Amino acid sequence: MPWNTVMDIMMKEIHARGKTMQDIKEILKRAPVIFEVVLAIKEAYALGCDLRIVSDENLFFVETILKHSGIMDCFSKINTNSSYVDDEGKLKICPYHNFDHKCNNPCPPNICKGLVIERMQESLALEGNRKRMIYLGDGAGDFYPSSMLKDQDFVMQRKDFPM
Repeated sequence: MPWNTVMDIMMKEIHARGKTMQDIKEILKRAPVIFEVVLAIKEAYALGCDLRIVSDENLFFVETILKHSGIMDCFSKINTNSSYVDDEGKLKICPYHNFDHKCNNPCPPNICKGLVIERMQESLALEGNRKRMIYLGDGAGDFYPSSMLKDQDFVMQRKDFPM
């Protein structure tokens, strides 16, 4: 079952148990964030780097953690599964791509990170100023998109998290 489908089911159950969006937000604020990573993000942003996120998480979770960490404004784009609060106050999570994105590579049905990277590369090429990409990955879902990088780009794999 795709991750965003699992999360959508979990959010339905959490809501059924009387938990509110504020409760979820408070839990997310307690998620461990590596201090040095926050510093590195702030430094890269201060140096003029265009920081973007490609994640199989969901927008509510990502934005909540980034805002709490004080780094939301460091990112120009967040590519992740969309989310919204329905009329009942329940968080709904939707796929970034349709499940039929027809990717033949090992990626989840709800997001093809390789396709996202490819579109970023095309967008950068249209600007006429080819920038280097540095792709940070921490799981099996990051192998394919990292293979889409060009010779001048870099992959940084999180220690002890095989791709």
